[in-house]
Parts: sequence; C-alpha cells; structure tokens
Amino acid sequence: MDVRLVRIDDRLIHGQVATVWAKQTGIERIIVVSDVVAQDEMQKFLLNQAAPPGIKANVVTIDKMLEVFHNILFLNAKVMLLFTCPQDVERLVRAGIRFSSVNIGGMRFAAGKKMLTNVISLSEDDVRAFKYLYGQGIELEVRQVPADRKVNFMDLLSRFR
Repeated sequence: MDVRLVRIDDRLIHGQVATVWAKQTGIERIIVVSDVVAQDEMQKFLLNQAAPPGIKANVVTIDKMLEVFHNILFLNAKVMLLFTCPQDVERLVRAGIRFSSVNIGGMRFAAGKKMLTNVISLSEDDVRAFKYLYGQGIELEVRQVPADRKVNFMDLLSRFR
C-alpha cells in the first residue's frame, strides 16, 4: 500500500480533505480506519458520498486494516488513511505497521479534553498515544491544508497543560 498521507481529523472526509489534500497527494482511495465509524451504516454511507469524483472511499475496522495492509491487491494503491483519534493510529503501529509522518487536523473539544489549539483538543489518552507515536520516530505535524506551514505537534504539546 502506497500511503501518501496519514491524517487524524475527527471530521473525516470534508471539504479540505476531499479536495485539497486528495489533489495534493495524488491519491486514488481514502480509507477511514475506525472501529466506531465502521459500525455506523449511515456515517459510512455519507462518507462514501463525500469522496471526490474518481476517488474511492472505504471505511474499515482496525482489524480489517491490519488484514489488508500488506495484501498484494493493494500493493500499488495510492491511499490516504484517515483516523478519528491517535489511539487508532497507535494500534496499527503497535501491530507492526510503520508510518513516517502523521498529520493532525481537527480533534474537537469534548468532556475530559483540553484545548491545545482552536481546532485540536486532547484528552490524557490522546497525549499518551501521541507520545508513543513520537517515540516510534514518527513525525507529528499540524496543518489544515497542504499550503499551511508545518507546525511541529510536539512543540505545541510541550506547552500544553
């Protein structure tokens, strides 16, 4: 699998992802990797409809992603992997899948989370997962769209509390 972008954005496929990131990365498939989303038939349907013309969209569980990641059928597939939270990325990495970089988009505010930026809110579990990913040598960068300047997520996190 030719993973062109790994992105955490709990909005999943939306205007920026569907147009700007897809065009910039030259992908042909968007794969949403989430056990929660994969169980929601309505959300799966809507995500398939949100994909830009000519780009396939799939929603899979983490176990399914582990099963198909090295499958010969997807060897040359140019994909964007979308996640709702860093814990799901961590599960793939712990299972042996390696990424060089993770882009952090939006993580909405909810009970038990603190705002890091105006679009990223974190729980203690989120912080732990990001620290694990960073410890694995994965670049963690924040950008809403490709034209934005890369911001080092760990620099932001060092000022968090």
